[in-house]
Amino acid sequence: MRTMIAAVLTAVLACGLAADDKKGVTVEWGGAKSTTPAGWKEETPSNKMRMAQFKLEKEKGDPEDAELALFASPGGGSVEANLERQVKKFELAKDAKPAVSKIKIGKNEATYQDITGTLLKKFPPFDPNAKVTKVENYRQIYVIFEGKDAVYSLTLLGPAKTVEKHKKEFDEWLKNFK
Repeated sequence: MRTMIAAVLTAVLACGLAADDKKGVTVEWGGAKSTTPAGWKEETPSNKMRMAQFKLEKEKGDPEDAELALFASPGGGSVEANLERQVKKFELAKDAKPAVSKIKIGKNEATYQDITGTLLKKFPPFDPNAKVTKVENYRQIYVIFEGKDAVYSLTLLGPAKTVEKHKKEFDEWLKNFK
């Protein structure tokens, strides 16, 4: 009997631990909070400009995962200048334009920009002499708004199919900022 009780307790505890492992990460951004989907893997930000960084698992057949990076930039420039800078990271098909719309992030009015094209990948990214590698069929969702103390932005960047795989949960995560 004790063995059976111990086995049941072990199973219950294991289920509880597994449920805890399924929780996402609570992110504070621009004065609002939202919890990420459980499958997003939190990473140490790759540079000091990033507040937070996550990897989103690649879609089958895509070469790599997508990356989500959040920023807070005091004196970060106008929203319009930042939107233009994002478009310049891509070669777009002739007559193609990014989709742009307005959304709410908590109480803030934000701009949501969706770009698909050939990414002009530079490393290091801000070096004017950096080598540019063209990566076809890439997609970036860029969200930006002006807060009280900074310009807040994020990029979800990766192979187009991978970004599409995560778009619904990404959009839901944005809506849940309170």
